[in-house]
Amino acid sequence: MRKPVQFLLPLILGALTAAPALAQQRGVSKTEIVVGSIQDFSGPLAGYGKQARNGMLLRAEELNEQGGVHGRRIVLRFEDSGYDPKRAVLAAQKLVNQDKIFIMAGHVGTAHNLAAMPVQFERNVINFWPLTAAREMYEPFHKLKYSFAVPYYEQIRVMLPLLAKEKGAKKICVHYQDDDFGMEVLKGAEAGLKAMGAELTEKTSFKRGATEFSSQVAKLKAAGCELVVLGTIVRETIGTIGESRKTGFNPTFLGSSAAYTDLIHRLGGKAMDGFYAAMATQHPYLDEASQPLRFWATKYKTKFNEDPTVFSAYGYMIIDGLIRAAQKAGPTLTTDSFIKAMDTMTFPADLFGSAPASYSPTKRLGSEASRLSQIQDGRWKVVMDYVK
Repeated sequence: MRKPVQFLLPLILGALTAAPALAQQRGVSKTEIVVGSIQDFSGPLAGYGKQARNGMLLRAEELNEQGGVHGRRIVLRFEDSGYDPKRAVLAAQKLVNQDKIFIMAGHVGTAHNLAAMPVQFERNVINFWPLTAAREMYEPFHKLKYSFAVPYYEQIRVMLPLLAKEKGAKKICVHYQDDDFGMEVLKGAEAGLKAMGAELTEKTSFKRGATEFSSQVAKLKAAGCELVVLGTIVRETIGTIGESRKTGFNPTFLGSSAAYTDLIHRLGGKAMDGFYAAMATQHPYLDEASQPLRFWATKYKTKFNEDPTVFSAYGYMIIDGLIRAAQKAGPTLTTDSFIKAMDTMTFPADLFGSAPASYSPTKRLGSEASRLSQIQDGRWKVVMDYVK
């Protein structure tokens, strides 16, 4: 009996040694890929969160009806942060530790991603195409970071000098949210002014969640600001511009892609006409859309009983990009195989007008190209094409 035991012992030990290598990839089974996303469903960006979720669900449903990625369905798991970084950490812990997601996709908010990423990275979970254009989404380099949004910093740095020159504006000011997002806008404005050989005339700030801006507007008006860069999102943009119009203060207002949404003119009304915002992906106005985009929008409206928005497009794009990379990664989907695939990916311009994007082992931002839109007669109109 000794010889068979002695013969089998090395095989048993070898199998035990190999077990970790054969362990199942977190969030991936023979039939499913579990994808997590943290959105705001109950806070100030709840409109964005709902739209992004719908876009993600639509693309996942299309894929699943077609048989999935190498036979695997996309299963989406959503959590609500209420646009609170502390809640974002709790949401990440649930998705990573309980739901055991393969990847985090489309997480909204700068401070929220920064708070959640350590939880993910500890478990080797990729942060894929977050819904924030902060540079920290790809800097400093980390193998688990991939960003698709042109940074707020770059948007303002490039667009501010061009718009200031066009308007002949000399007194340039900044009004920003006092957090990571707002600071990126402020730094972009400072860099743009430096390129112009100019200095900031005035700056005002507000806490996240603020709804009253009369004191800040009064300060900007007193400084004689001719162009005001806004580090604002939805209600802060509407509140600041609305207060300014009421007091007869009418500078040129320039915002980032965070304020590029139909909610600005839908909720703010006529007072929002003239507002500029840097952007890439275009809001889908159906009567102006191409045939492929109208087809997509009709499918979206049929499913969700509402017209799509730019955030619907973002959600759809995020899952589409994830699918393309997972297809290229092959049947054996792991974090490492996904990274290897993403590091060779090139994404063409899409039906939403987004610029082409590419990634490499050292490049974690798809594109730095942005363009400029303005609200004219209650609609966003592209007024300046892509600039890097």
